[in-house]
Amino acid sequence: MNFLLVFIGGGFGSCIRYAFSLWIKPQSNSFPWATLTANLISCFIIGVLIGLFTKNSLTEHQKLLLITGFCGGFSTFSAFGAEVFHLVKTGMVLMALSYILISIVVGSLLVLGGSMLVNT
Repeated sequence: MNFLLVFIGGGFGSCIRYAFSLWIKPQSNSFPWATLTANLISCFIIGVLIGLFTKNSLTEHQKLLLITGFCGGFSTFSAFGAEVFHLVKTGMVLMALSYILISIVVGSLLVLGGSMLVNT
């Protein structure tokens, strides 16, 4: 049952992530907005869900479906890594560093903010 929940959540999250990539058309040498947007939204969602789980508002099954499955499928660390590699390889080191800093700092703040929003 647990694998099925992760599978369903991950499939739905992956489909939403793919829709982002179609909606925010990537340019060959531009900032990777689609991945950044998906990852930051996922950070906020996971923060809210962690807050709900902490307050015992989510069951273990809901956690597997939404946090492990949906957020795991919606966010994408491998695409982030590939895009950083591409930016560095094409000489856009400052943009790559900006992308790394925005992703990590803002993403972490969004997880914290989402969790705090639920726990206030």
